[in-house]
Amino acid sequence: MTLQLPKASMIQYQRLQPFSAISFDLDDTLYNNLPYVIHASEQLFSLINQAYPATTAWDTAQWQQLKHALFKLHPELAHDTSAARYAMLHQGLLHFGYSETEASQGAQDGMTCFHHHRSDFTVDESVLELLERLSQRYQLIGITNGNVDTQRIGLDKVMQFVLHPGHGVKMKPAADMFSLACRQLDIKPSALLHVGDHPLSDIAGAKMAGCQSVWLNPCMQQRHKKAQPVLPHIEINQLDLLLQLL
Repeated sequence: MTLQLPKASMIQYQRLQPFSAISFDLDDTLYNNLPYVIHASEQLFSLINQAYPATTAWDTAQWQQLKHALFKLHPELAHDTSAARYAMLHQGLLHFGYSETEASQGAQDGMTCFHHHRSDFTVDESVLELLERLSQRYQLIGITNGNVDTQRIGLDKVMQFVLHPGHGVKMKPAADMFSLACRQLDIKPSALLHVGDHPLSDIAGAKMAGCQSVWLNPCMQQRHKKAQPVLPHIEINQLDLLLQLL
């Protein structure tokens, strides 16, 4: 049986205006993020359960319930994935009767473990080559809600900088990172073209910030299951179609 690859497709909804920089979402746009996060989480809880046996009473869902409860008490944690995970681990260990010293050390060890495995890969060479070609004409940056180590995965070679939320900077779709990116690049928002997979975080977020947008939607032939709050300027199903911008 021959594998049928999806046909390259591009739909233009709005005419692009001149732009000088392209920002990329990272997770699920430049690589498939889910396997790495799942593995990192498994390694994290394996370490925690070994070092602090009482925590084996909880499954992943109960840890998530604690994290969401912490969001209600500390709303700023919802905009900082690393701080939220640390707070979850710290509070969970206290809940199981471990001392403040043990809870702090355990949370720190857990974060070190998670971050190691979460970024234990490199972006596919074909994607890096694509970014390299685009960088010859446009300034390239990253705007991500996640906490991947961009140097370890190879993006520092092709991007000028990558913005992450936290420390008062809100996650997409808030305008914070888009506005910060434009200030650092010294360009108007309309001169930034943002590429991402998420209709709300990436497309609506970029357009509300005054930027232009490209929606990477690999399932465009079947239509995307996620609600699409606004239309992008362009919709594509393969990243390499961006080369048509050159």
